[in-house]
Formats: sequence, C-alpha cells, structure tokens
Amino acid sequence: MSEFYTLHVNGRDHDVHDAWLGENLLFVLRERLGLKAAKGACEQGECGSCSVEVGGELVCACLVLAASAIDEPIVTVEGLADDVPSDVQTAFVDTGAVQCGFCTPGLILAAHHLLERRPEPSEMEIREELSGNVCRCTGYGRIIEAVQRVSVSRSEAAT
Repeated sequence: MSEFYTLHVNGRDHDVHDAWLGENLLFVLRERLGLKAAKGACEQGECGSCSVEVGGELVCACLVLAASAIDEPIVTVEGLADDVPSDVQTAFVDTGAVQCGFCTPGLILAAHHLLERRPEPSEMEIREELSGNVCRCTGYGRIIEAVQRVSVSRSEAAT
C-alpha cells in the first residue's frame, strides 16, 4: 500500500508520494526527492556517507525510517548554502580535503554539526566527531585542517 506524507527538508516542505512506510530516509531523499548528496555505501550506519541532520541531530539516513522524520526539520548538505558554498565547504576545497567526493557531504555535515555545538573544538574533539565518517582517499589530516580553519576564521570574525 502506497502512502503520502510531507517531509520538511532544507527549509521547505516536500511531498512524498507513492511511498512505502518502511523506506529509509536515504532512499526517500535520493530517489523520491532528488537530493543526491547523501550517499549509500555501507547501508549499515558505519561509514557516514549518508549523514544528515534530523531534528538537530546528526544521523545516518540509511538507518532512519523516512516516515519517522515527519514533523522534524531535516538538513542535507544541499541545504547548507544557497548560491555560494558554506565556509566549511570552502575550507574543504581550499585545504584539499575533497578527493573523490563520495564521503564529502557526510563529512561536511558532521563538521557543520560539530562547529554549531563547539565553535572551538580541539583536534581530539574533531577526530572524535568525524570518527563515524570513513574516507578512503584523503586520510584525515586535511579534513581536520579544514575544520580547524573554519573554527579559527569564525572566532576571528566574532571578535
């Protein structure tokens, strides 16, 4: 039996038609709403490639039933910036933290999530926050550098 419901994604309501209530959020975002940034890799919540925010919490979209996110604000990497990249996205590019790009959306969302909660994280806090995101191309040095760069620039801008 197909269902209809509405998800609030990236500040807008999106109608989901002909859905099965057992579909995970990753499938609905990619296949029903056309938001392709979150990637399906392990499909077990281990790699972080499908990371999105639901109700202000960073989650693996492959583990969340889409219908359980009704009435919750959902943020994907597409919702972080409108016409220009966010400071985190820019720092990832500037530091060379982006290689193949498969894990990048999840890492960028995890970095945003961390910096919203802890504006000046230590290197250990950055490593811990990003530990749920697997990257096979860059290693993590440049990714950590990108997060640190944003932290410093935001701190300088606030003074």
